[in-house]
Formats: sequence, structure tokens, C-alpha cells
Amino acid sequence: MQVQLGPVFDITLDCEDSAQVGHEAEHAEMVASFMGGEDDRFGRVGVRIHDFHHRAWRDDVRIILRQAKQAPAFVMLPKIRSVFDAVEMVAFIEASRCEFGIRKPIPCHLLVETHGALAEAFELAALPGVESLSFGMDFVSAHNGAIPDTAMRSPGQFDHPLVRRAKLEITAACHAHGKVPSHNVSTEVRDMSVVANDAARARNEFGYTRMWSHPSGPDQADRRGVRAAR
Repeated sequence: MQVQLGPVFDITLDCEDSAQVGHEAEHAEMVASFMGGEDDRFGRVGVRIHDFHHRAWRDDVRIILRQAKQAPAFVMLPKIRSVFDAVEMVAFIEASRCEFGIRKPIPCHLLVETHGALAEAFELAALPGVESLSFGMDFVSAHNGAIPDTAMRSPGQFDHPLVRRAKLEITAACHAHGKVPSHNVSTEVRDMSVVANDAARARNEFGYTRMWSHPSGPDQADRRGVRAAR
């Protein structure tokens, strides 16, 4: 789709949810093989690595930066719990970039889906090396049932007070520090009118300037490990 339409959206290859347990290194090697390859024509392919408390996140970084023909456009850091997590991960990515002779800095995108990250959203947005904060719907499950699952989809995801508060806190932090706020995926993958309405509400009511989506289509609706952000 990116080859056909041009660099109007980014692609994120997933090393977190898509990697089989015990085969994280092989998965990272596969991800690295796509970067700078024939289909990566615009340099707008990024990667989501494992979270700070997973044993594989440093290996993800080193394998991808060492083996990829072209550095990722960005690295997404999931399940950030504090500024400490983010600072250590951003510093490791920067050190690895220098070690492997990559001249251009690699921006980091932080996935805000924990109470700790939301509480420190302004501090996270202020960090050097951070380009974007994304709202993640795992924030709902972090409430252990206190937020109903209807808040995972529209219209609940825009109407529930706790979810609204979280989304607004992220956009306020991003705009205060000149960073990009990115909205969570739409859970609808087939009805594009629902997706378009979600994007319009995210932009017009909450100030988000990007939004994640899962690929859709007859051969793409169930494909794991790829996300796109417009």
C-alpha cells in the first residue's frame, strides 16, 4: 500500500506482540531484513520493540540497528511506566546508533498506556530524542475492569471520562513541547466510515494529528505485526 500511495503514512513492524516467546531474536532479524529492502522505498518504516521490563528489548535494538540496511524511521517504546524507563531506553538507542555508525539520530515514539506514563506525560514529551506520544488502549485494561470494555471502541472511547482525560492529557503535553500526538488504533477494520469518523473526532475534539490503524483488505485484515500511522 505504501508503494502504491507513496509516503502518506508510516509503517511500524512489531517486535512486541508478534514475536513468539523464545524466538525474539529470530523475529528481530526478520524485521531488520525488511528495512532498507526493495519495498522500503521512502525510508518511512519504523519498529516497535519489547517493553522496558522484557529481557529482549536491548537485543531488539542491537539486532535491528546492526543488521538493517537502513535505520528505522523511528523506534516505538511500549508500556512506558515512568520517565526513568524512557530515559534509559532512549539513551541505549542513541548509544547503539553511534556504536553501529548510524549518523542520523533515530527518533523515539512513546506508547502511553500505563498510569505511570500518563502521570508523567508532560515530562515524557519534554525529553530530547522523543518525537511523539501515542495513546494506547491497554490503558483501559490497566484499570482492571473499572472501565467497561465499551470504552475500547466508539463511541465509548471518546465519551468515557477517564479515557477522555487520558487522551487530552497526552495531546496537551505534546502540543506544549512541540511533539506529535498520535491516537490509538480504531478497532474497526472493515467499515471505513467508522474509521474516518474516529479520525475526525480524534483530530477535531482532542487535537490528535496522527492516528494508528491496522491494515485492512481481503488479504490484510488478519495480518499481525504491521501497523500504519497517518
